Amino acid sequence: MSPLLSWAVTATLLLYVLSMGIGLLRMLRGPSAQDRVLALDFLYVVGMLIMLVLAIRYDSAMYFEGALLMVLFGFVGSVALAKFLLRGEVIE
Repeated sequence: MSPLLSWAVTATLLLYVLSMGIGLLRMLRGPSAQDRVLALDFLYVVGMLIMLVLAIRYDSAMYFEGALLMVLFGFVGSVALAKFLLRGEVIE
């Protein structure tokens, strides 16, 4: 890995961690439940991006599969939470 790419990956990871901290703050202090669900969805997406950057850094395909599973479960969780907020129950 070139030094420029190594520096770019490190800077990207630091910025993603910063954005996760801001998203976590919104999830904990959100004024409504909808804000908290949106912040949780944001955390899933940033977590997936972190895994993809780690896949580039360590040159491993396992991180790509983990990122795909993370987003898949995050999407299902977001849909379930949205349905719960709309109707008050998940399973009819």
